[in-house]
Amino acid sequence: MARTAPAINALSRLLALAAVTVVIGLLPWLSGSKPEYTILRARYADREATPETLAMIRDELGLDRGPVAIFLAWAGGVAHGDLGTSWITNTPVGPGTVSALGVSLTLMGCAVAVAAVVAVLLCVPAVARGLAGKPGSGSGAVAAGMTALPEFLLAAMLLIVGAVLLGWFPPYGWQGLHHAVLPALSLGLPAGGLIGRLASEAISAAFAEKWVATWRLAGARRGQLTAAVLRRAMPSVTSQVGLVLIGLTGGAVAVEKVFAIPGLGRAILGAASAQDIPALQAGVLALLLLAVIVGSACAAVRLLLLGRALRSGTVPAPETMRFTRRREMLLPLVVALALVLLVVAGLLRDPFASEHARLAAPSLALPFGADASGRDLLARVGHGALSTLGTSLLVVLVCLVLGLVIGLFPHASTGPVEVANAAPPILVGLMVAVVTGPSLLGAAIAVALVGWAPLAAHAAALGQEARARPFVKILPVLGVGPARILLRYVLPAILGPVFRHAMLRIPGIALALASLGFLGLGPRQPTPEWGLILAEGINYVERAPWTVAAPAAALVLTSVLAVSLSGLNWNRRQGNPGNDAPIREGHKSTASSGE
Repeated sequence: MARTAPAINALSRLLALAAVTVVIGLLPWLSGSKPEYTILRARYADREATPETLAMIRDELGLDRGPVAIFLAWAGGVAHGDLGTSWITNTPVGPGTVSALGVSLTLMGCAVAVAAVVAVLLCVPAVARGLAGKPGSGSGAVAAGMTALPEFLLAAMLLIVGAVLLGWFPPYGWQGLHHAVLPALSLGLPAGGLIGRLASEAISAAFAEKWVATWRLAGARRGQLTAAVLRRAMPSVTSQVGLVLIGLTGGAVAVEKVFAIPGLGRAILGAASAQDIPALQAGVLALLLLAVIVGSACAAVRLLLLGRALRSGTVPAPETMRFTRRREMLLPLVVALALVLLVVAGLLRDPFASEHARLAAPSLALPFGADASGRDLLARVGHGALSTLGTSLLVVLVCLVLGLVIGLFPHASTGPVEVANAAPPILVGLMVAVVTGPSLLGAAIAVALVGWAPLAAHAAALGQEARARPFVKILPVLGVGPARILLRYVLPAILGPVFRHAMLRIPGIALALASLGFLGLGPRQPTPEWGLILAEGINYVERAPWTVAAPAAALVLTSVLAVSLSGLNWNRRQGNPGNDAPIREGHKSTASSGE
């Protein structure tokens, strides 16, 4: 099986790339639109849509040959280095794609540096607790707050503070690294919060393993112990880091739009909006190739860190964390109470009536002020919680099920995971909107189509480690079938961490839905949805910051609540309950054979 794993990974990536490329190539036909009309409007605006003119365009592009022939012709051109000709500008799309990719890679490098600094700072407390002999997860409120900040809102706030008020940085454009500071902070802070939370949890779990106590008794120095714990903890996080790196490049559409950066995300958004299929194909192909490269590199690093233990079946089993103390429940209780009060107070008000002055400041009558239409922001945020949080929870549950099922087959899921994460929700939202039209359901489908990938990668990494534990590797020798091993030992080992990871992503799902609403791909007015409220208020954030403070506060409270609850542990039992698994299964197998 180990020898066939690389071949399965390569085949998985190849099939996933082929499937997505075919879907992208067939998008005009899936939408039922006529591409010749798009080209007519772009190139021959002075001509009427006569049958002769449309026939000329179809003949020029070979549209009469059908979608399969057109796709094969495009694929043949790509094989020879020709990415096609833009339907809008009638120029080759290759040079523009390469240039936009270079900009996005530079921005990604700067954002990765910011995320690395943030993640290290968030992991320091976990290391300190572990060295003090008190391993355990904190509430993660700081990381949750960072993760809850919408990138486009954070970008707008940094633009106002750093460029307008202080004048330290340029407000838009791309002419050097000084233009990358504010966009890198907009992307790096949420990414660093997510990576830092996952890494600190892995570090705490590693400090709780039995071998750490053995090293202490052997007189290991603090530096040696820290290095060993980091090496033990990082393999389960490496896959997530790779997915975040890919997501930084593909998911920066909103940030690139706010700062007018000519990156790949903005180029793909423009191509999709204009139905410029060759440019869209080239951009998505570049993203997918980048995903494969980054995914392969992260997989290689993970095997390098865990390889010998993985091959020999000596991966230690994590210890069950202690029961949660009462004082650690204070934060989620306070946050939950604040969120409930906010929602209930909003539900008692009318979210649609324009009864107040435009952009009215907060007061006793209007605790959160009014929006640009004179509507009560507290009412809109309260009513919006039902649609935003309800939809986010349903999407997360769907993603959790998909992630667990797909992640249990790590080699076969490599390609789909990388491809799904390479496609930002905004891009998928555009494609779904082309087929179904803008709506809340379409936005939820778009987010679910790509939101399962990080959970599947996490489940695959943990499942691979679980299968390599000594008491699990011995089970087939005792006659235990693969289905029983999977359901009895592998799935329970990964369910808890992946569920906590899923809860951590509830705010991210809400932010993705908000981003789609911000770009007009989600629900329409006058729906009181948090993304729409943010989109409406972001234009007035400089003179009326309360227009975005209310929905932003709701998102932050939701994130802190989800992360603090996911960090609690309700299991009182100490030790590793699975170490006697071979004995129990051996008795069962013997009894079964005797029968």
